[in-house]
Amino acid sequence: MRRAGPAPLRGEGSRRPPPSGGDRRHRAFAREGGGRTAKLRSLAWAAHAAGREVDDPAATAAARAACHAAATPYIHPLATPHQSKHVLGPAVYEALARELSSGDAARADEEIRWAIEHAPAEVRALLRRMPARSPGRSRLDTLYYELDAALRR
Repeated sequence: MRRAGPAPLRGEGSRRPPPSGGDRRHRAFAREGGGRTAKLRSLAWAAHAAGREVDDPAATAAARAACHAAATPYIHPLATPHQSKHVLGPAVYEALARELSSGDAARADEEIRWAIEHAPAEVRALLRRMPARSPGRSRLDTLYYELDAALRR
């Protein structure tokens, strides 16, 4: 499946704007493979820093989605809930950004459904090797849990 947006769970037919330079490099890594590079790590940290510099929760969530997307190649074999954030984070933070920017929780739910419907079998298999997430208390925890639980089915 060809990736068409910033989140690893994005696919063809996406109605997203053209990708930024970091998104293009991330997708090139996904398409072509190769080693993890310092450039990808730098992109992840730059996106994380950008999220800290803005005073807009939706923009912060969007920056964190980009951070998680750039950090996806850094998943390592430790089967921990933290590692599942690398798999789920891009879609979850994108969903949260859409909810916060619109003020409508249904927008996040739509994004989570889209991610579930378009997740490749490889993503599902990788996630199943990690511990399942618990529901948690926050909206972010709920989004992580909903996506995690659905991709394990």
